[in-house]
Amino acid sequence: MLHNSLADVSLLVGLLVDKFQFHLPLYRQHQRIQQAGITVSRSTLTNLVKRSIDLLRPIVDAQTDSILRSRVLAMDETPIKAGHQKRPSPEKGKMKSGWFWPMYGDADEVVFTYSNSRGKLHIEQMLKELFSGTLLSDGYAAYARYAAAQDNITHAQCWVHSRRYFIEAQKEHPEKATEALQQIAKLYQNEEAIKKLGLSGQKKHQYRQDHTQPLVSYFFQWCQDQLENSGLLPSDPLSKALNYVLKREASLSVFLEDPDVQPDTNHLERTLRPIPLGRKNWLFCWTELGAEHLGIIQSLISTCKLHDLNPYTYLVDVLQRISQHPASKVNELTPRLWKERFADNPLRALIDPRHPQRQSSL
Repeated sequence: MLHNSLADVSLLVGLLVDKFQFHLPLYRQHQRIQQAGITVSRSTLTNLVKRSIDLLRPIVDAQTDSILRSRVLAMDETPIKAGHQKRPSPEKGKMKSGWFWPMYGDADEVVFTYSNSRGKLHIEQMLKELFSGTLLSDGYAAYARYAAAQDNITHAQCWVHSRRYFIEAQKEHPEKATEALQQIAKLYQNEEAIKKLGLSGQKKHQYRQDHTQPLVSYFFQWCQDQLENSGLLPSDPLSKALNYVLKREASLSVFLEDPDVQPDTNHLERTLRPIPLGRKNWLFCWTELGAEHLGIIQSLISTCKLHDLNPYTYLVDVLQRISQHPASKVNELTPRLWKERFADNPLRALIDPRHPQRQSSL
C-alpha cells in the first residue's frame, strides 16, 4: 500500500485513528509500541502517518468540491499554532499563529482548510466562483464583507452568537438581558417543534412564517425600543448586544425565508470540536504542512462520524482501494458516497479475521 514499506494497513490506520480521533500523540503511541517489544523509531511512525495522509489528499479535494457545490454552506475559523517564527522576526523560535477554516456542506460533509491568516483572502480563495448560495457564519466581519461583494451569495448569521452578547450583559442588566434571552429561546422552541413534527421544505417554511416570523419581528422592535429609550452608553454591554443584533437583522432573518438554512452554526461548531480537543493534547503542529495534513485526515474522520461510519473501517478500505480505483471517480471514495457503494463489503486488513485469506485458512 505504501511503496517500499512493510507496514500493514492496520498499523497505518491505527496510528491515524489513535492520533486524530482519540488525540493520542505519536510519542505515546511509540512508548506503547516499545512496551510491546517492537523496535521502531518515532521518525518512522511520523513518516508513515505523513505518507498515508498524502494518499488521502485527492479524496478530500473531491469532498471539498462537493461542499462548494452546496446550496447552503456554513463556514467558521478556529486558531492553531503551526510552524516556527523565522528571522528577522524578534520572536524567532516561537510558534506562529494559523487558522483552520472548516466548511460544512448541505450533504453533511466537512473539510478543514488551513491558512496562516484570518483575513478575507482565504474566504475568497476557498469559495472562488464555485460556491453560489447561502453562506452561514458567525458575526466575524470578513464573511459579511465577502458576501456583500458577491451577487450570487446570501449571507445568513448565527443566532447563538447573537445570544452570547446578551449573556454577557446579564450581570449589569439581568432583567432586560434575560428578557432578550427568553425571546430567543422561543425561536428554538419552534425549531424543536419542527423537528418533532418532521417538517421539511414548504411545510417547514410555512411553520416558521406562522410561528417564528412574528417572534423575530417583535424581538427586533423590542431591541430598537430598548436602544432608544434606555439611555445606554455605547460601551454598555447591553448596548453592544442590542447594536449587534440590529446591525444584523437582515442576515439573522434569512432562515425564515429558506427552510434549508439553520438559525445557527451549531452543527459546524460540534464538528470542529476535535480541533480544540486535540489542541490540548498535541498543543501545536511543528510545520504548516503538518497543519494541512491534520486538516486532511480530520476532514475524513469528522465526515465519517456525520454518516455513522467507523473511521477505522473506512480508512482501512480506502487506503487499499485508492491505488486500484479510477482517478476520475475519486469522489466515490468520499465517506458519503463510499457508504453507498462499499460500506456493505469493505476491504479488510490482513490481520482482520474477516479478511478473505484469513477465512479461507480456517
